[in-house]
Parts: sequence; C-alpha cells; structure tokens
Amino acid sequence: MKSVNIHEAKTHLSRLLDEVSRGEEITIAKAGKPIARLVPVTASRPTRTPGFLRGKIRISDDFDEPLPVDIQKSFEGSDD
Repeated sequence: MKSVNIHEAKTHLSRLLDEVSRGEEITIAKAGKPIARLVPVTASRPTRTPGFLRGKIRISDDFDEPLPVDIQKSFEGSDD
C-alpha cells in the first residue's frame, strides 16, 4: 500500500485517483501518521437467491379478507 502526505495528496489528487481506480490503495498521512485511506469503490450488490425462504413462511388462507371492524377502526383513528 502506498502512503503520501497531505500536501502530495492535494497536489496530485487526479494521479492518485487514477492509481486507486486501477485497484491500488493509498494511505494519506499527516506528520507521518495515517489519517485516511483512498480505496476503490466496489459496486457490490447483495446476491439474491430467489426462493431461499420457501417452506419457511406461511400465509394464512384468510390473508386478504377484510379486517374485523374494531381493528380497522384503530388503523383509521376512528373512535366510533
């Protein structure tokens, strides 16, 4: 991993970003002490696995039936 001081990072930011885009990691230091790291951005998306919950979820037969009146009123904020 390459290390540069703040002045060099400010002066050569474009060049450093080119290096990072090629996969290099760069540490930025102040008075020799690392304070930041430039790393490539990875566009990772979580891997989807369709059907991985198959058999683990059960939907009731009356899932789409109307709610009982008292519960419906509580959702609507009605006190009648």
